[in-house]
Amino acid sequence: MNQPYTQPVDEQAPKNGGLALLALAISAFGIGTTEFVPVGLLASIASDLNIGITLAGLIISGYAIGVAVGAPILTALTNRMNRKTLLMALMVVFIGGNLVSALSTSFELLIAARFITAFAHGVFFSIGATIAVQLVPPHKKASAIALMFTGLTVATVTGVPLGTFIGQAFGWRATFFAVAALGIVSIIASFFLIPKDLKQSPPAKFSDMKKVLTNGRIMLGFLITALGYGGTFVAFTYLTPIMQDVTNISPSLISIVLLVYGIAVAIGNWAGGKFANEDPAKALFYMFIVHAAVMIVMSFMIPFKVAGLIAIVLMGLLAFMNVPGLQLYIVQLAEKYVPAAVDVASALNIAAFNIGIALGATIGGIVVDSIGLVHTPWVGGIMVIIAVILTAVSRRLEAN
Repeated sequence: MNQPYTQPVDEQAPKNGGLALLALAISAFGIGTTEFVPVGLLASIASDLNIGITLAGLIISGYAIGVAVGAPILTALTNRMNRKTLLMALMVVFIGGNLVSALSTSFELLIAARFITAFAHGVFFSIGATIAVQLVPPHKKASAIALMFTGLTVATVTGVPLGTFIGQAFGWRATFFAVAALGIVSIIASFFLIPKDLKQSPPAKFSDMKKVLTNGRIMLGFLITALGYGGTFVAFTYLTPIMQDVTNISPSLISIVLLVYGIAVAIGNWAGGKFANEDPAKALFYMFIVHAAVMIVMSFMIPFKVAGLIAIVLMGLLAFMNVPGLQLYIVQLAEKYVPAAVDVASALNIAAFNIGIALGATIGGIVVDSIGLVHTPWVGGIMVIIAVILTAVSRRLEAN
């Protein structure tokens, strides 16, 4: 059994640990909003910039690629920086990127702005996860990660539907201005709530990244993350067109459906943290089985309004349930095989999450262009089935 990741921390959580986690959650809310809010704005952006809906989907997959590229490299480069200073600097990049997005007059500039904004996202979640686990007792590690990611899930509850509403009422550019304002709130929260004396991880080197990338057990974990998490995005990227064109939901109700979807996501994230505290690999195995079943059945449900809405909510419930377990499992594997590179492994797993998003969104675009929107869920389900198989393999390897 792996030793808990404590850096080192005794069983007593820091007195200000809860407030620090709150600050992390606030920043995660802003970042989560900017990542996912284009889902509700794709049609508006595509129309305004005179591009197709599939090309507009690159606004999401391009952002995910930016996270995947930036997370490991920038995490290694900024490893010696004070954690609090780094968190605040990341939000400055976040604000600037969203302002440029709001002012973009071409698709190319918008993609570039999204790509740069994604750098802040990648580093934030890679160091945020390792900060979160040192703020609580060891037996609450997954719950701490889940609490930090609550900001991300709350973004899907309120940020995405509110951003969609703002975009429908005042134009999609107004949404990005509003998200930039969230970055200012995040900086203030970090200044007052994040302690200055957070423990630094051992200095990371690019040689540590090489050790992580050449470790088969950890690479298997990254693959599980990309496929298990990314499967949802084959359908989620095109959720608004699915609701409008397949389920025939009125455009005026889209924000309400996204709100309900977000509530399901938040519940799933909380439950996933609880399930993964003791044995993340075991929890992931069963989560993925249910997730795959829901995605496959969803293709048969979405042509009908009531059944389609039920399927969308179920997809939301499972979409983020695996996140705490996936992040904790990689941290555990890194502790076991490359203990000097836990931050780097965490960053690479954030990259894996976003490679999964980019892969899912790209596959979704191919499915939409070739066989249609209705087929996106079951194709995503196949990705999750592969994650089930790989999780079983990983469990067996670690048991030996």
